[in-house]
Amino acid sequence: MSLSTRVVRNFFDPVDSVQREFDALSRLFSGRGGNTDDGYALYGVDIREDGDQLFVEVELPGFRKEDINITLENQTLTIAAERYVSPKQDKSVNGEAESSAQYLLRERRHARFLRSFTLPPTIDEKRVDAKLSEGVLCITLYKREETKPRKIQVG
Repeated sequence: MSLSTRVVRNFFDPVDSVQREFDALSRLFSGRGGNTDDGYALYGVDIREDGDQLFVEVELPGFRKEDINITLENQTLTIAAERYVSPKQDKSVNGEAESSAQYLLRERRHARFLRSFTLPPTIDEKRVDAKLSEGVLCITLYKREETKPRKIQVG
């Protein structure tokens, strides 16, 4: 199940704002913290734009680039990530296997992330860059040339 979000420029929807606040309070009081009922983690997403590009930044701490799948189809950007650390994959801080160690507390086992965004029609689906750095996924979506703002000289 994807969480659908519309990206709209220069428009404030008070109903959407209230819904987001209500959802955040529901998570706080239900004790779910950063997880949803369907097992997907809630990581922060920022979306901003300038005249030439749209930038999507997602906090994905602990994920590797191999764990992340990004698709762009029919003006919908979908970001999916999943990581699972099995006992065979566990490494200590110095990189050696911890075969003889027993866990006293283990909270970092499995995490999934899935979000979908409906993009404006100005985005060029053929020009997209993505990179993961220090736990933050940065996606740059370029606008089509014919949709970019241009300055018109008065003669």
